[in-house]
Amino acid sequence: MSARQQFRDILAAPGLALMPGAYDGLSARIIEEQGFGALIAGGYAAAGSLLGQPDTGQSNMRDFADHYARICDAVSIPVYADGDTGFGGVHNVTQLVKAFEKAGVAALFFTDQVFPSRCGYLPGKQVVETSAMLAKLKAALDARSDERMMICARTDVFALEGEDEAIHRCQLFMEAGADLAKPQGIDTQDGIRRVLRDVPGPFIATLSQAAGPAHMTPDQLETLGVNAATLPSLPLFAAAKAVRDALRELQRTRSVAAVQDRLLPLDEYYKVVQLDEQWAREKTYDDEAARLVRDAK
Repeated sequence: MSARQQFRDILAAPGLALMPGAYDGLSARIIEEQGFGALIAGGYAAAGSLLGQPDTGQSNMRDFADHYARICDAVSIPVYADGDTGFGGVHNVTQLVKAFEKAGVAALFFTDQVFPSRCGYLPGKQVVETSAMLAKLKAALDARSDERMMICARTDVFALEGEDEAIHRCQLFMEAGADLAKPQGIDTQDGIRRVLRDVPGPFIATLSQAAGPAHMTPDQLETLGVNAATLPSLPLFAAAKAVRDALRELQRTRSVAAVQDRLLPLDEYYKVVQLDEQWAREKTYDDEAARLVRDAK
């Protein structure tokens, strides 16, 4: 089964699917190793890992497409990818969808923020007119060649104009053909209940460290009937803390032994990066080459 069909099946299945955020190929491998059925690859984590910067719209479409291609290539589980604002008008969105589809993403979303965007939990956001977003959505739907790849239209209007407008935009996005619509920032129980009631299609909640600690628990979301929840920055923050703590201890003690218990053992690392599988493939090719040489004599 393709990763795109897997993603559709995950959203259609009962219960809540948790999707941690990959910031590179290694973190994606670890997410898959730990048994998660899908992952999200977001702009917040990409800006942090690739640039060491906050998510304020300084990347471009090609950077994202290359980044997501490496993540998709590292795993077999579905990757739900962040398409930012689409990086421009309808022609830019067309190129984005084609590039992300070639990268192997199972689903993508883009927002109605103006370009350049910023993290949905940071102040200073602006949004385009509804008609401009609908035009970009239509272009995105026309651009995909595999209709199993889901396209989500996200609105960030909630922080600017409130819940009613966010719900209204999502309804229009679904009428225009989006596979799902996301009202960013509607995170309360009452707000989520309203979205589930008034906006057709699956609902994917966001549990982001950027939103602060006051978000709902996965169990609460599952009770409400939410289909999935992304944790787009949790692995990034976990990795940043682990690396900083280990290096701080190394600086303090000047001893590698002092940080040894903070390190993944070598054999476990090789298991994550699939060294044995790579050696097995290498041996298969070497054996086949040797056979061809023998047969030619």
